[in-house]
Amino acid sequence: MTRDGHYPYQAPIDAYGNGGFRFAQMSHRGSLLCLPSGMHAWDVQSLEQIDETSLKRVLDQADDIDILLIGLGKEISFLLPQLRECLKDQHIIVEAVATASAISTYNILLGEKRAVAAALISVDSARRA
Repeated sequence: MTRDGHYPYQAPIDAYGNGGFRFAQMSHRGSLLCLPSGMHAWDVQSLEQIDETSLKRVLDQADDIDILLIGLGKEISFLLPQLRECLKDQHIIVEAVATASAISTYNILLGEKRAVAAALISVDSARRA
């Protein structure tokens, strides 16, 4: 069941690449937020677009999130210090890594039933998670 780019359950990522993700026996084109409230389309394509506005859904659900993994595509870079501080103020640990690493860690922590979320920028290279 999907509506408006939203799947109402948090699910592991089965595969990624070709500009999207596969999870829960379905596929999604574009970037993705994996939150306690479910899987949401995320209108972000680059690190420069990640800010408090693009992470509003994360901040709205901060009480249910201990760890946020941010997948930055193929590259690794630093998040703005004020964004890290904002997430820290909400008691969210943030780790910004390549999308492949974020997916791997997200799947493990989700399997352990940890309070994890992920903000994943889509990549073109096809891979299985």
